[in-house]
Amino acid sequence: MATFQELIHKYTTDQSRFLVIDDMLVHYRDEGKGTPIVLLHGAFSSLHTFNDWSKILQKRYRVISLDLMGFGLTGPNSTGDYTIGNHIRVLKRFFNILGLKKAHLGGSSLGGWLAWEFAYRYPQRIHKLILIDAAGFVDRETMPLPFKLAQSPLAGRVLKFIVRKSILEQFVKQVYYDISKVNTKLVDRYFDLFTREGNSQAFIDLVNAPFQDNTDFLKQIEHPTLVMWGREDAWISAAHAYLFEKMLPNPELVIYEGVGHLPMEEIPALSGKDLMAFLQKK
Repeated sequence: MATFQELIHKYTTDQSRFLVIDDMLVHYRDEGKGTPIVLLHGAFSSLHTFNDWSKILQKRYRVISLDLMGFGLTGPNSTGDYTIGNHIRVLKRFFNILGLKKAHLGGSSLGGWLAWEFAYRYPQRIHKLILIDAAGFVDRETMPLPFKLAQSPLAGRVLKFIVRKSILEQFVKQVYYDISKVNTKLVDRYFDLFTREGNSQAFIDLVNAPFQDNTDFLKQIEHPTLVMWGREDAWISAAHAYLFEKMLPNPELVIYEGVGHLPMEEIPALSGKDLMAFLQKK
């Protein structure tokens, strides 16, 4: 397991910044100029999932991505509270510290769940909403395997199983449809940041936190919303894309054939182009 200093050296850039929320040093990147867009990654992930999108978006926008608590270089919160409500509280603090009065907000998977709940609670802070294979429709029967394992009574033993690099590689291959794009550097990144001290336990705490189905909130989110989904998503079925489309008042849906759970990683050029077109619509 790499030390925190080694991870900082390997996974920060000149655009990396840190700020303090609670007892956490929250890692984020701030790139480009213009209307801000804040990007939230999913479980098992980090802000690096938006690396390619950031290169595209920063030509016109101020792109801000962050490692959520319990993930990436930010690491765990000593309270052990990883409920959606606490994530949103931390996100609001993040907005306020950076002086973001209003921004576009996008999220992938868990980050998508945080994005739509934040937009519901603080509609005046959001321009447009982007949901990428977003979570929120809780379905324990179709829950991805690592989440099921983390909910087992033997979660502590399961943890040692999950943090093997070979197992992490299999999970990464589950979220990609074109596994030829899963290379050693990508697997190393997911492994290094998931095994950052405290993160793997934070994942178990997250999965076992009490969650409430608030999807009725979607009916009241009037922001223009781009729903992006990989048809072959093995973690959150594309059927959920149509649920979001049905419930949101102002949706635009894009389904990508032959793509898995992470369109921004698997097809960054095409999905990034679609996002830019959506953001520039009046």
